[in-house]
Amino acid sequence: MVTITPDMMILDVVVQGNAEAVEQVLTDIGMHCLHCAFAHGETVEEAALVHGIDVNELVKRLNEAANS
Repeated sequence: MVTITPDMMILDVVVQGNAEAVEQVLTDIGMHCLHCAFAHGETVEEAALVHGIDVNELVKRLNEAANS
């Protein structure tokens, strides 16, 4: 079982579990910059704040996707 946490880097998140489903969650909420420079140094929590998304809901969705 994969566990994604708010302190993980976006770049690390997109390779967890079902990577395609994880990328789809991020793309669906407007995070289209999955492999850009920000992904190397931005955590899930920081990305959620920048995009105005509740971090807990995002982590929940990412974990569901990663483990699908």
